[in-house]
Amino acid sequence: MSARPFIHDNFLLASRAARRLYHEFAKPEPILDYHCHLSPRDIAENRQFANLFEIWLAGDHYKWRAMRANGVPERFCTGDAAPVEKFKAWAATVPHTLRNPLYHWTHLELSRYFGIDDLLDSSSAKRIWDVANERLAAPEFSVHGILKKFRVTTLCTTDDPADDLRHHAATVRSGLETRVLPAFRPDAALTVHRPEAFNAWLGRLAETSGSEIDSLSALLEALRRRRDFFHDYGCRVSDHGLDRCYADPCPDAEAAAIFDAAFRGRPASPQDHAKFASFVMLFLGRLYAERGWTMQLHLGALRNNNTRLFGQLGPDTGFDSIADSAQTAALGAFLDRLDAENALPRTIVYNLNPADNYAFAAMMGNFQDGSIAGKMQLGSGWWFLDQKEAMEWQINALSNLGLLSRFVGMTTDSRSFMSYPRHEYFRRVLCNLLGRDIEAGEIPDDDALLGPLVRGICHGNARQYFNLL
Repeated sequence: MSARPFIHDNFLLASRAARRLYHEFAKPEPILDYHCHLSPRDIAENRQFANLFEIWLAGDHYKWRAMRANGVPERFCTGDAAPVEKFKAWAATVPHTLRNPLYHWTHLELSRYFGIDDLLDSSSAKRIWDVANERLAAPEFSVHGILKKFRVTTLCTTDDPADDLRHHAATVRSGLETRVLPAFRPDAALTVHRPEAFNAWLGRLAETSGSEIDSLSALLEALRRRRDFFHDYGCRVSDHGLDRCYADPCPDAEAAAIFDAAFRGRPASPQDHAKFASFVMLFLGRLYAERGWTMQLHLGALRNNNTRLFGQLGPDTGFDSIADSAQTAALGAFLDRLDAENALPRTIVYNLNPADNYAFAAMMGNFQDGSIAGKMQLGSGWWFLDQKEAMEWQINALSNLGLLSRFVGMTTDSRSFMSYPRHEYFRRVLCNLLGRDIEAGEIPDDDALLGPLVRGICHGNARQYFNLL
């Protein structure tokens, strides 16, 4: 048995060139976490986690899916089992995750947070639980301590327009060195097919915007005011989680009629929902362009497929999948409409179906306009694609059809403060891929050429692209 730990200095780096690129150029770069779902409240309150379950397992649907596949009863995933028992159930599952990215992430996170190099399984579970919990009690493992440890310069949370951003204000007052900025997530504005939820959200938006919202024009004005409010808090990024891109023609009068029906409690048909979503997304794109924001589109999730368990447990509990709907033409039509009005903002498109990599990468190239380097971005591997193989697919598609040197790099899309080693994982994958090209003689072995490329992808490109200088 090798004495070298599984997670070692040259983990995932299969060549001398890859090791040099990583250690000299990628590793020293700080982190700009431009899209995540971390809790603004936890940041503002500088949360100290009580145990490894709280910081690592709670809310992690990646782990729940693996545990269910391993025959673990639901009470140890989302149920009422004690935290230590849930951790033990996860530990017993880990050996079965070999060749799943969870095996890499698990051991990378244990190593980088706690200096634990043991492999996690049933025999090591108690020891790892005790050591990690003891270290979590130290001040440097508070939320602020973690952000400092991983050199996070800026992070953008994901916030509803109806949010009052009081936790962001409290974070500013706290003196935290990391800049914590909101991101604008107005998905609820599209939900005219679910009028009960739509109208409840309108009520919250009306309260925070200080105006009654009983018409389409009132909704649009409220969204404009909330954009300005978010902008004053440093927001420069929006985010949209869409099953697909919407680009159905919808005149103002028709959009107003669809709003009125939903406001009165009548659900929009699928056709009317698509029209209304198209109308609102175009309006929002124009808002973002006015203020120089970046629009992020997360496309291609097929959500809540297990209706029985969705009914019991609710959304974001591990029952989502990859959709295979055709949407490249709609994406092109949506971008073209904004471009024709000179109202196309910086845009990052994340696709969840790897079959769309080349189609989306090619579409981004149609709307690069020379005003901003890398204005249109094929986003990094996301959700089911944020692992080694799919990261390489995304990098290859971008390299072949665009400019890898302008790529803004990794996004964790994370809900966990234990996820920052995902940036290291991405950087190792990137450098290994470049090292492989060097070894094959396909790109020059030239640090003056490759060093700036690696540093830019790891941090510098995002810093410039998002206007966060």
